[in-house]
Amino acid sequence: MSEYLPGLAGVPATQSNISDIDGEKGILSYRGYPIEQLAEQSTFEETTLLLLDGKLPSQTHLDEFAIKLRRNRRVQYHITDLMKTFPPSGHPMEMLQTAVASLGMFYPGGECLTGGECQDLDYIHNMTVKIIARMGTLVAMWEHIRQGYEPPEPRDGYSYAENFLYMFTREKPDPLLAHIMDVCLILHAEHTINASTFSVLVNASTLASPNSVIAAALAALSGPLHGGANQKVVEMLEDIGSPDKAEEYIDKRLANKEVIWGMGHREYKTKDPRAKILEKLVDKLMEARGGAVNPMFETAKMVEKICEDRLAQKGVYANVDFYSGILYTEMGIPADQFTAIFAIARSAGWLAHWREQLSDNRIFRPTQVYAGEPVRDYTPIELR
Repeated sequence: MSEYLPGLAGVPATQSNISDIDGEKGILSYRGYPIEQLAEQSTFEETTLLLLDGKLPSQTHLDEFAIKLRRNRRVQYHITDLMKTFPPSGHPMEMLQTAVASLGMFYPGGECLTGGECQDLDYIHNMTVKIIARMGTLVAMWEHIRQGYEPPEPRDGYSYAENFLYMFTREKPDPLLAHIMDVCLILHAEHTINASTFSVLVNASTLASPNSVIAAALAALSGPLHGGANQKVVEMLEDIGSPDKAEEYIDKRLANKEVIWGMGHREYKTKDPRAKILEKLVDKLMEARGGAVNPMFETAKMVEKICEDRLAQKGVYANVDFYSGILYTEMGIPADQFTAIFAIARSAGWLAHWREQLSDNRIFRPTQVYAGEPVRDYTPIELR
């Protein structure tokens, strides 16, 4: 192929068994299982194993995996000391990328990657467990460190979602909020070959260490066109202020051809199935609290209604970012941490793709369409 397609739009970059999207019908599946069923019946731990191994685990296997995650939540004090040197104003994604990259120095073990294709499944599994387990710890630790406090230790008796909320807030997690967080992690765990996942494939193909691979993915995710949109949604809703001001705000942005954050997706021509699930969780939370929740919820509902009236005929509907940030806000999580939480979840999908790439590896070496000058002679500087 010699045709140049900007952004590699529609160009298959790999063959994968991990997830699939039917954008016309609004279907997302992990290993063939619809996301709706996983959100309702599974857990983040079980979904992670599904993504990694390709099948739903037995209870024994799931229990063993959960224990391994809990045993690997803690990080060496050197990591904490390193994080204390970061400027408190640093963005959580910059912190996370730096901290994850540094893990390889404190926890070495990439020997099987030096001699060619790595088929050591024990090594792959152990590195996967360690990275996923520590992602949530690092994000929660930063919330306290950047405020000048010592971070709390992980709790072994809690699930992944429960422990994250406990470490983040220092409080016993509310069961409903822990359930919502667990579902959010499931929904964000995987989404075929996007920018950050493609960076996983490229870096994995060079046999870079898994910590370096995930650090590269974090860099891609940090961009506002990829993982940063849920933060932008909350900022937009705060700017609107109340439901009665939504119509004027949206119409003005549309007239100026400005982005409506949280609306539209390159893959879906209908409403993002993950947004549908999150909207139901918003309703469930509002019901549980008797309507005593952040007024941002009502503003969001109005924004979505107005956008459907204006944009549905163009195939533009709410995406997963539209409601996830609102739910995180209700949990007391600052907006600049939203993308880092996205990364915690997506580490499961990234590492599934890392494993798949290593199983039949070939280094990526795309070509280009050259549009520069033809071959020419060098002109000495005194003649220019």
